[in-house]
Amino acid sequence: MQGQDGERDRHGARNGGDRSPGAPGGTSARASAETSAEASTGAPAEVPDGAPDGTSAGAPAEVPDPEPRRGRPRSAAAERAILDAVIALLEAGEPLAGLSIERIARTAGVGKATIYRRWPDKEELFVDVLRDMEPDDPPVSGTEGLADLRVMLESLRTRGLAQRSSALLHNIFAQMKSHPKLWNEYHGTVIAPRRLAMLEAVRRAVAAGELRDDLDVELIDDLFVGPMLVRTVHRPDAPLPDDLADRIITALLQGLAPAARV
Repeated sequence: MQGQDGERDRHGARNGGDRSPGAPGGTSARASAETSAEASTGAPAEVPDGAPDGTSAGAPAEVPDPEPRRGRPRSAAAERAILDAVIALLEAGEPLAGLSIERIARTAGVGKATIYRRWPDKEELFVDVLRDMEPDDPPVSGTEGLADLRVMLESLRTRGLAQRSSALLHNIFAQMKSHPKLWNEYHGTVIAPRRLAMLEAVRRAVAAGELRDDLDVELIDDLFVGPMLVRTVHRPDAPLPDDLADRIITALLQGLAPAARV
């Protein structure tokens, strides 16, 4: 997933990698890099789609490896080409529901097996595409309370800005709502871990005496996250100033009741 395997240079291949002109099926130099890398391990070469049995004329069929593929080097260039292929198809107006693994493989210049070795289904692939397009989740200390909460609230704000500035990203999220399997995959692998991290930061803040210890931690978490979600999701016209996370935290810590009159 997003940035976890250290292989992805965000959109680097889109900006710097060119498809080889005249190559069949849009085959790119990036896909060739994978073929060379995997060939060096003794694995069979990728077979382009086209023939009924998954092979093209004159190309040898892919045969099972006699040994397990443990330790086979993954090709960063191939992964980049696959992610970019999905983005390019979406930018061309293809709906999520209309994208097939065959179409993605052909656009990326790789075989279908290359995709399935990395993603078992389209939903996991699409989630990685979304995470690739969104700003990276910022690192947090894992030991601080309010300081980590602020970092994660700021991350919510920047993701909201990204969706506002990218019609493509906004459109993808809109389409996801009508694809329950994709939405559930995104929720389980992206949203749920973020929420858990926020809850853990709230617990640390309570333990450190930065927040009250007589309230339910999930309620406290909702009080912090709620205002940012309202601004970023439910009010797309609302401003998202740079100091919004600090303002939310300050308002919650000071409370909304007026100061006592002397």
